Amino acid sequence: MELFGTAGIRGGVEERVTPELALSVGRAAGQDGGEFALGHDGRVTSPALADAVASGLESAGVQVSRIGRVPTPTLAYASQGRRGIMVTASHNPPTDNGLKLFVDGQEYGDEAEATIERRVENGATPSPWTEWGETITEDILSAYRSAVADYARGFGADPDRLTVAVDCGNGMAGAATPQVLRALGADVVSTEANVDGHFPARESKPTPETLESFSRFVADAAVDLGIAHDGDADRIVVVGEDGEIVHEDTVVAMLAEHYTGAATVEDPVVVTTPNASGRIDERVEAAGGRVERVRLGALHEGIARVRRDAMSGTDVVFAAEPWKHVHTAFGGWIDGVASAAVLARLVAARGLDQRRAAITERPYRKVSIECPDSRKPAAMAALESELPDAFPESEVATEHGVRLSFPDDSWVLVRPSGTEPYVRLYAESDDVDALVGQVREVVESAVESAGG
Repeated sequence: MELFGTAGIRGGVEERVTPELALSVGRAAGQDGGEFALGHDGRVTSPALADAVASGLESAGVQVSRIGRVPTPTLAYASQGRRGIMVTASHNPPTDNGLKLFVDGQEYGDEAEATIERRVENGATPSPWTEWGETITEDILSAYRSAVADYARGFGADPDRLTVAVDCGNGMAGAATPQVLRALGADVVSTEANVDGHFPARESKPTPETLESFSRFVADAAVDLGIAHDGDADRIVVVGEDGEIVHEDTVVAMLAEHYTGAATVEDPVVVTTPNASGRIDERVEAAGGRVERVRLGALHEGIARVRRDAMSGTDVVFAAEPWKHVHTAFGGWIDGVASAAVLARLVAARGLDQRRAAITERPYRKVSIECPDSRKPAAMAALESELPDAFPESEVATEHGVRLSFPDDSWVLVRPSGTEPYVRLYAESDDVDALVGQVREVVESAVESAGG
């Protein structure tokens, strides 16, 4: 049984993430004892699934603190000092739902997830009826919003002269980001801030295509900064005053440079993923820090590894993968609301264009190549030798897929998707289209051979 992907359990509610599964996962997680915070997003199916999770947890003998309909970062914040489960499918379509598990503000790691899978597969049984837990309700959202605002006040300047447009996309950001930005003093224009699990305004995933209307609005209005979120507000997309979407790695580079430069430790570390742009490394190194990479979906593991192996004077000051940021001094979870607050204050102190000016924005591409799940192991095994053979001038790393680094600082990464039937190809180069074309031929050949 493989329940967990790169970001918890996720899938269609009629065939995969059913109330029966939610009950089983709740009961399996509850075997660890203690107290659980339980939250859910605004999807139509989320309240019923949350009820099923609560039943499973209570029947395992734990106390459940129901915090209601909240962004995922709010549930993560609430899980500090205890465990937590969030019912959400993040940026997936409304037909889907999912479960994310947390302990002390961090997502479950591979070992903890494997334990839950084994318990679900083996059929965890209820505790004796005299030992069942109970449910209480807790209002944590207001405390979370205040905590984000207080944290962000340590950065930049008051955004009292800043107009920020926020596209909440009918997701949970409508319950947090506009309120936090207003508390900081910004003039906020919210769009699609009503929570609606059908996502009628646009798809839950914010992309250049789904944000076309919002981008035009930002360009046409007197707006200094645009921010868009996904369905559960852990992702963030930034839009400049001209309506242009700022590349996600440029956003990471801006934040990483600031956190590195402001660090008080001798060896500040930024944790990111193999598909992240070299522009991040450039800005972190210029600010006196270094970059460590970890596989996609495992920022929390990378943070823990660096801190576990750290010498005196070393710490992780920031961690990020595209669109998802961990503000390590605030908490160990991905938090798009905190990113919005920190960015607003940084832009208020020094405009977005000024912060982008020092960043080398080379052409970047991401391509998805069809590959059935059954072919992925053989295809990737073949590519470990075929890609280096095709590009002998490159340096090769195979820890997180196959990554080729070239003398001119170009690079390419090929890795299997953990959630869809694709092999992902990422590349950054001054002549990126030519590089992608050459690599794609090798990858497609390996995928075809893996089926034969």
